[in-house]
Formats: sequence, C-alpha cells, structure tokens
Amino acid sequence: MRDTHPLSDPLGFARGGEGAITGTVVCAAAIAASAGVVHTTGQLVLTILGTVLVYWIAHVHAITIGSAMNRKHHPLAAFRAAFVEALPIVGASVVPLVVLLVMRLFGASLRTGGWAALYATIVLLAVYSYQAGARGGLATRGRLASALVGALVGVLVVALKLLLQH
Repeated sequence: MRDTHPLSDPLGFARGGEGAITGTVVCAAAIAASAGVVHTTGQLVLTILGTVLVYWIAHVHAITIGSAMNRKHHPLAAFRAAFVEALPIVGASVVPLVVLLVMRLFGASLRTGGWAALYATIVLLAVYSYQAGARGGLATRGRLASALVGALVGVLVVALKLLLQH
C-alpha cells in the first residue's frame, strides 16, 4: 500500500492504476455477460454495480488478509488501508455507467447504450495504458503500443459478448 492521498489520485494511478484497470475490465465483463439477459436499464445498472461491488469487496478482503498475514498489520488497520486502496475498482465503473445512462436519456436502445458503454471501457483501457507508457518513459511509439495492448484487453471482452449472444 503506497502513501498517496486517495482524493488527489481518485483512480489510483500514482499507486499503480491496478484498481482502475481491474474495475474497468470487471465493468466491461458485467456488461458483456448481461447481453440478452437483462431487459431494462435499471437491471443493467444493478448488474454492473453489483458485480463491481462484489469484486471490490473480494479485493478489499484479499488485501486485508494479505497485509495482516504477510506484513503483520493489525486486521483493522489493514482493512482501512485496503478499503481506500481498492476504491478505484468501484470508481472505474462511473464512466461506462454515465455513457449508458446518457445514451438511454437521448433515446438509444438498451442494446445500443450497452455497446456504447462497452466501447467506452475499451477507450478507457487504451487511455490508461497510454498514460502508463507515458509515465514509464516510453516514446510515442511505445505509448501507442501500450494503448493498443490496453484496447485489446477490451476487445477480448467484446469477443466474450459476441460469443454470449450466439
């Protein structure tokens, strides 16, 4: 657990960015897995939030247990630190949810809104990966390669969605 104030780094990039990446992929997977199963915007939003929340709880638990066992931190101190460290997992679902809700607000079908939210996760993964490359000192070509790898993770989720629909 790194010493970075969560309000100055809400998605945890200064702490490594794992939570933002993980939360984005979990959100995308929830959207993909819901294909053809949910029939209302509310159901899709609850599916996304529920999936991300369960994953966040599991992650908080894993960090807490690991910290208590390996670093001999008191479980309550470990929990407090884990709670904050894992928040980016939940925060990463905000953009795809906003995309979904805005699309629906402007009259898009649930299917179209879901696809737009899924595409937003691909863009986010590419941006996060580009940013990681930039912070890692990569030149433009390396940053773009990093962004491509991030986008490909999102494309894997799209492939999952397509497989689930057929």
